[in-house]
Amino acid sequence: MSQIPVDCLYEIIEYFEDDKKTLYSCLLVNRLFCEISVKIFWRNVLSYNTSNFSTLITCLPYDSKNLLYENEIIILTPTLIKSPTFNYAKFCKVLSVNRVHFKIRELLKKNQPIYLSQKRVEINTNIVVQEICKMIINRSSLKSLIFSYYPTLTFTFCPEDITCFNKLSELRCQSDFSSEFFYQLSQICHTITLLDIKFYNHISNGLADLISIQKNLKHFRMTQSNYLKGIPSLIANLPNNLIKLNIYGGNFISLSFITKFSNLQELELSFGHNPDFGDYEKLLNFRFSRLQIFTIWHLNSRSELIIKFLEINGKNLKEFYANIYNDDINLAIIKFCPNLRKLSIRIIKYELETLKLIFKSCQHLESIKVWCGSSYLNEKEVLEAILKYSHENIIELILHMLHEQYNARFEPILSDDLDAFFISWMNRIPRKPLSFKIITRDCYKSLDKIDSNMKIINKYIKLGVIKDFKVINDNETFTSNY
Repeated sequence: MSQIPVDCLYEIIEYFEDDKKTLYSCLLVNRLFCEISVKIFWRNVLSYNTSNFSTLITCLPYDSKNLLYENEIIILTPTLIKSPTFNYAKFCKVLSVNRVHFKIRELLKKNQPIYLSQKRVEINTNIVVQEICKMIINRSSLKSLIFSYYPTLTFTFCPEDITCFNKLSELRCQSDFSSEFFYQLSQICHTITLLDIKFYNHISNGLADLISIQKNLKHFRMTQSNYLKGIPSLIANLPNNLIKLNIYGGNFISLSFITKFSNLQELELSFGHNPDFGDYEKLLNFRFSRLQIFTIWHLNSRSELIIKFLEINGKNLKEFYANIYNDDINLAIIKFCPNLRKLSIRIIKYELETLKLIFKSCQHLESIKVWCGSSYLNEKEVLEAILKYSHENIIELILHMLHEQYNARFEPILSDDLDAFFISWMNRIPRKPLSFKIITRDCYKSLDKIDSNMKIINKYIKLGVIKDFKVINDNETFTSNY
């Protein structure tokens, strides 16, 4: 093992980034393994827990600790006062100010005197967050900066500080941050490939400067909750070489500008519940020769636009996700999208024939998400249809639950039926492990809420029939990582 080059060893341990248990074991092998594993452990603030932030506080420079002391912010316990083993802040490559704020507030609530007012706790939180973020900015070279929702937090960078952004490739922020913030970033951030902007209140002048210099931008995401006059001129500066585009709240601007991105491979549109269609017809009649992934939300009232879009672009699509139900759209999938690998679909009760036709038409389908409950198919019907009609390529099944607790008419699938499903899956030829996921909410009825069902799932995980099992909160499926 000692003969393996460090670079190769780093690549090997990289594979365990999402496997925290194995990564933790690597910490204990020897010092080299430990040093490599620590860098991976501390790379992304989004994965930090409260303990990580307690450790970060011990890393703060003397001036910052003194500032906390002067404001009577007592966090450090005697066991945390000694100097840490590593300079953990320098390992951070993904800084989410939102995550720092959330976890520090959680930490302070546990450690501050109970008599402190909510306002004082918030002030203390901002002080600690400011010092932690300044430390990370001063000591690391960031790849991703996520900064939104907290306009009370501001950063004024010295020339030597801002060099940490010269390799920044991802920026997620709001449009109304100070012009100075955007201007300073535009002086050094020329390699951004992902830009995610939430348009609130107004558009700061410096944002246009920042966008205009991003010649390597590949992915642009925008969220708008109301009309802002400056959006059209700002997005006109986007480079034509975008390959991913996500627009949330497409009610307020003309979307014809999207047609200039002829290289798009991924397009996501959320129109809101009452869209003013304007010239959407021009967009949905445009041929995107390289488009592979298409997602659309809330367009029930004009399903013919989606059908026309699928007729023109469906043959090239590898993934299609729609947060709507319309049988004509389902039939369009069958007719125009033969090469799909992943699909999200809603099928109402008594229309199992539609699911059968989808499997017959989409022979390359590997993953399918089916909405269950309410007026749609129930869990048992979906599982039986998967066994009866799906082909050997299917390796992932996602059930999106819509069964609310007060709907007494619905009963989750019986354990015997679930057991029978996995027995049949185990006997399929060729045998392929199934990735099984459930999207639900705490207030919804679903098969994972029954202990006997979970025992069955755990049994088939151990047998290798289920490759991985995950329960996902419904609220997390339409939010970005902020």
